[in-house]
Amino acid sequence: MACTYSYPSGYTVQTAFWTKSLYPAAGVEPPDLLDDTEYSDRVQYLGNKKHDCSLSLRDVRENDQSKYYFKFITDKEGGKYQGRDGVDLSVAGLQVEVPERVMEGDKVTLTCKTTCSLTDSSSITWYRNGTTLSSSTEKLYLQSVSRENTGRYSCGVDQNLHSPEVILNVLYPPKSVSVSISPSGKIVEGSSVTLTCSSDGNPPVQNYTWFKEGGSSPVGSGNRYSAVESGSYYCVAQNEYGSQTAAAVPVTLKGIYKILHINITIIGCI
Repeated sequence: MACTYSYPSGYTVQTAFWTKSLYPAAGVEPPDLLDDTEYSDRVQYLGNKKHDCSLSLRDVRENDQSKYYFKFITDKEGGKYQGRDGVDLSVAGLQVEVPERVMEGDKVTLTCKTTCSLTDSSSITWYRNGTTLSSSTEKLYLQSVSRENTGRYSCGVDQNLHSPEVILNVLYPPKSVSVSISPSGKIVEGSSVTLTCSSDGNPPVQNYTWFKEGGSSPVGSGNRYSAVESGSYYCVAQNEYGSQTAAAVPVTLKGIYKILHINITIIGCI
């Protein structure tokens, strides 16, 4: 806030400060912003306080919107002066608008909205997960979004005022569905192997169905299945936006071969 002031010759300024409270209490001087814990680490007097009373306020917040007053006290009796009208500080609250439901492949527009008009010289900066993006207009256009576009988005004006972060959540059907087997190698007949179905989807897959090749009916459900028979097994992963089938995995259960010992006794005459 730019500020200049003058005072009668022969006066010496002893104290000069900015405050939010013009009349806190009878006989009590209003507090200097430098002594206010809400401002002490964010305000800086730019002038020498003799004629230049300019003030800088960093990291402006919405609750900083208020009327501010400059006051100075001289060495003369009754030599207290203040700007009665004060200075109104209006804070433009920023907010990022995102669509409620975003599917992979959609065209998405994010909008940086403010409560007041921006000047032609105002510069808008977009951020994703804290990293600056190339767009410098109030709208951020994303063409054919993918899961990689999921993240925290915010906008800022003149590198000073920032909006809260909002989440862009890109939804998509199951992808990369596969089956793993444990233990691997030869399995003794009578034992079982555990098959695990893995997938990537948003929202995460909750519905897994198992099939054995050659059959039409499911043999199991859940992301794990214990196979006790030889054959090729596969899973189908499904969420509310689609499904995908994994490639079949062969399971071979080996039998145990037993050697039968036969004792033959020959009885006869020579």
